[in-house]
Amino acid sequence: MDLFGSILSVAFFAQVLRLFTPYYLGASAANFSERSGVVNIAIEGFMISAAFSFALFSIVFGNPFAGMFFALIIGILLSLLFALFTIKLKVNQIIAGVGFNLLMAGASKFLIVLIFKSSSNTSRFESFYQIPLLKDIPVIGNISGDYIILFSFALVFIGNHILFKTRFGLRLRSAGENPAAGESLGVNVRLYKLYGVLICGFLASLGGIWLASNQNTYSDGMIAGRGFIAIAAMIIGKWKPVNIFFACIMFAFFEALEILLQVSMPDFPTQIIQMLPYFITILVLIGFIGKTKPPAADGISY
Repeated sequence: MDLFGSILSVAFFAQVLRLFTPYYLGASAANFSERSGVVNIAIEGFMISAAFSFALFSIVFGNPFAGMFFALIIGILLSLLFALFTIKLKVNQIIAGVGFNLLMAGASKFLIVLIFKSSSNTSRFESFYQIPLLKDIPVIGNISGDYIILFSFALVFIGNHILFKTRFGLRLRSAGENPAAGESLGVNVRLYKLYGVLICGFLASLGGIWLASNQNTYSDGMIAGRGFIAIAAMIIGKWKPVNIFFACIMFAFFEALEILLQVSMPDFPTQIIQMLPYFITILVLIGFIGKTKPPAADGISY
C-alpha cells in the first residue's frame, strides 16, 4: 500500500516530469534528423559527448553556462562531421551512427583517465542556478526552476509548430519523404538534411547536458542507453512531437518506478529492477512493429 501510495504522490509525478527531459530531448533530436531523411542512431553518442564536455568546461571555467555553451558548440561540430559522412560522402547511416556511439563512449572514458586521473567520473562542479521565484514553488520547484526542463516542455509545441506549420518544416519533411520531388520544386534537399542533423545534434546535446548538470558530475555510463530509448520513443510516437511526448512520459514513468522500487524493496535483486525500463522498451517495440510508418525516404542517401 505504501508503494502504491508513493506512485500516486505528487513527488513521484514530479520525478517523472524531471526524468522525461532527456528522453524527450533525445527523441526530438532523432525526429528532426529522420524527418529530413537521415537516420541518426548516434543520439547516445551525442549525449555522452555533451555530458562530458559540459562537465569539463564547467570545471575549467567555473561556470555551468560557459560549460553549456562549449558543449553545444562541440555537439554542433560533431553534427557537421556526422553530416559530412552521411550526406556528403553517403556513408551507410547506421554504420556511421554505430561508429559515432563507439567513438564518443571511448573518447570520454579516455579523457576522464587522462584529465581527471579517474577511471569513472570527473570532479564535481556547480550546476545551473535556478530561475528565481519559479524555484520556490512547493514540490515542483525543481521542475519549474530548471531552464532545460522548461525548454523540453516548450519543445513539444515548438517542434510541432516548426514541423507542421512552417515553410521550413514542410521543406524539411519533403527532404525525408520525397527528396526528388522536393528538389524539382527548388528545395535544396541536402541543405535541409544538414539542418535536420544540426538540430538533432543541438537537442541531443541539451539532453546530455541536463543529465550531467542534474548529477553535478559526469560518470562513465551515466547516459545508460537513454539515447536508444529516446529513439524507441520516437518510433512509438510515429515521428509526431505530441505523440512522442506521451511515449517519453511512459518511459520516464518506468524509470521513476525503477528508482522507487530500489528504495522501497532493498532486498529485491537490483539487477531485475534496473532492467525494467529496457524490458518495457522491448515489449512496447514488439507491440508496435509493423504499426508505424517512417518518412518514406528515411535512411536513403540522396
